[in-house]
Amino acid sequence: MGSLRGLLLAAGSCFRLCERDVSSSLRLTRSFHLKIINGFCIKPQESPRAPSRTYSHRVPLHKPTDWQKKMLIWSGRFKKEDEIPETVSLEMLDAAKNKIRVKISYLMIALTVIGCIAMIIEGKRAAQRNETLTRLNLEKKARLREEAAMKAKTE
Repeated sequence: MGSLRGLLLAAGSCFRLCERDVSSSLRLTRSFHLKIINGFCIKPQESPRAPSRTYSHRVPLHKPTDWQKKMLIWSGRFKKEDEIPETVSLEMLDAAKNKIRVKISYLMIALTVIGCIAMIIEGKRAAQRNETLTRLNLEKKARLREEAAMKAKTE
């Protein structure tokens, strides 16, 4: 218990020494118009600028192909092909592709569920007609044996 208390006291004194070093280094930077509040450095607030209408980084534009125009329409980005501008951003095309991928995956999920339900219904109907796989295989083997016997007789 005593060693734990000693360890805590040593950690506290080490923390105070580091705090003094930080605050003394911050005093040296006062010439750079920094304010010191509770040992932390805060830059002075700059006046907010009005948002500029021009972008410093231009987004690369791409002339869409006919297929890409169809994808933009299918994704719901535009209603008609006439509304699509001559150049669109690559991000817009990627977003349209992703929407179409999601729609296709939902469609595939729905078709899979419908197919499973149809197979269950068809299997139950076949079971009612007594068309089991075992019975069909036995009939097929019997037919093949008869054909083999007919060939053996004719030879």
